[in-house]
Amino acid sequence: MKNIRVRFAPSPTGHLHIGASRTVLFNWLFARSQNGVFILRIEDTDRSRSTIEFERSIIEDIRWLGLDWDEGPEIGGDYGPYYQSERRELYKEMADKLLEKGLAYRCYCTENELERSRKEALKRGVMPKYDGRCSNLTPEDERHLISEGRKPTIRFRVPERKIVVHDLIRGDVEFDSNVIGDFILIRSDGMAGFNFAVVVDDAVMKITHVIRGEDHLANTARHILLFEALGYPVPKVAHNSMALGPDHAKLSKRHGATSIGEYRKQGFLPSALVNYLALLGWSSGDGREIFTLQELIRAFSIDRISKSPAIFDIDKLKWINGQHIRQLSIGELTSLVLPYLKEVSYIVSEPSSEEIAWIEKVVEAAQTNLVTLSDVTESAKLFFEEELDYDEDVLGVLKGEQVPMVLKTFKETLAKEGEIDIEKAKLLLKGVAAELKSQGIKGKEVYHPIRAALTGKLSGHELFYVIFVFGKDKCLKRVEEALRICLTP
Repeated sequence: MKNIRVRFAPSPTGHLHIGASRTVLFNWLFARSQNGVFILRIEDTDRSRSTIEFERSIIEDIRWLGLDWDEGPEIGGDYGPYYQSERRELYKEMADKLLEKGLAYRCYCTENELERSRKEALKRGVMPKYDGRCSNLTPEDERHLISEGRKPTIRFRVPERKIVVHDLIRGDVEFDSNVIGDFILIRSDGMAGFNFAVVVDDAVMKITHVIRGEDHLANTARHILLFEALGYPVPKVAHNSMALGPDHAKLSKRHGATSIGEYRKQGFLPSALVNYLALLGWSSGDGREIFTLQELIRAFSIDRISKSPAIFDIDKLKWINGQHIRQLSIGELTSLVLPYLKEVSYIVSEPSSEEIAWIEKVVEAAQTNLVTLSDVTESAKLFFEEELDYDEDVLGVLKGEQVPMVLKTFKETLAKEGEIDIEKAKLLLKGVAAELKSQGIKGKEVYHPIRAALTGKLSGHELFYVIFVFGKDKCLKRVEEALRICLTP
């Protein structure tokens, strides 16, 4: 395929959420996989709800996900402006062409009149649609209505016909134009309606493919009529399925449908979120689940997008996030978790290079236990505690008959060591276990007392990590304290 042009067109009336994030990702992956152009366009015609704060939030979140655009805000391009609010003259020009051709007309109905008509239709048990009462007004009728102070909208004159949407995911979907009704192109305030603005923008920006959620499938019937009326080619369309919760209900906050910014705060990696979003309705066909962004580009194709509902699974997202955390270097992971360590005051000032080296040890010990970056505060807590508070279970272990021998053997072996790294810590534990085994002490009878002495807990990080992070002096100090407890009647 040549000259592929796709777009993502968010409305800045809220933050970027899961569904919209998947749409931007699918469009971006398709463009990158086909050496095409990806366009970001802001649909800000809803002036009462659109805000600059939401716009900035959406742009920031798209960039955080690692996605870029070839044309759009802050970049420009040959088909701008890329804000609908700045394209009003173009919409008016296109609407006037349709008026001249008799394919559109001015409607002077008030909101109250339209609402009464809607309620009457519902009472009759029929689907509400505009009844076309203004479709054949004479010039004299219009002058009279204008004299009453009415401001007209411009409506599209929907022809009676069957409309077939050739969907790349769903196949052919047929609509009957009789259920549509003449819809608004230009509102009475001069702003273009959603369907008209979308079609005009897609037409003049030469969009070749439109990938969006299935909730827009019905709109596509209107769009086809408009493209044809304006004399532009109809882009190819692909409507991916909706994302549903585990209970197959519409995705909501209780399922994890929060904003991308919230996932970022919770400590999800952009690479993991992109990885999961790609799998939400698409598959590579080989069962693979962990991808980098570049691997997704190479593997992506529209024909692998499922038309079945995608089930959002927060546990699967967490698992994928954990896998991506494990792939980070210790240096990368340390820089990512530092803000969380500062937030809980484990770190109160900018750490020196020596302190960073120690924090990297903590991070290395915690890495395999992290599901999100924010988990580091709980996982690393042990290493920042200066005093231990032994509970009854721990004291029960330390009071064991063979514990003094275990701790003394560990202490004597450790005292002979120099600087401790991970491999030395592993060998040290093996040596202690081998020596105690010869005296009939083995397994948990060895490791539980050592863990209890060093950490004040009976489970947690691998013991060799604890020894590695604490270092020789701190380990010896804690064992001595535990021995005093053991030997106290």
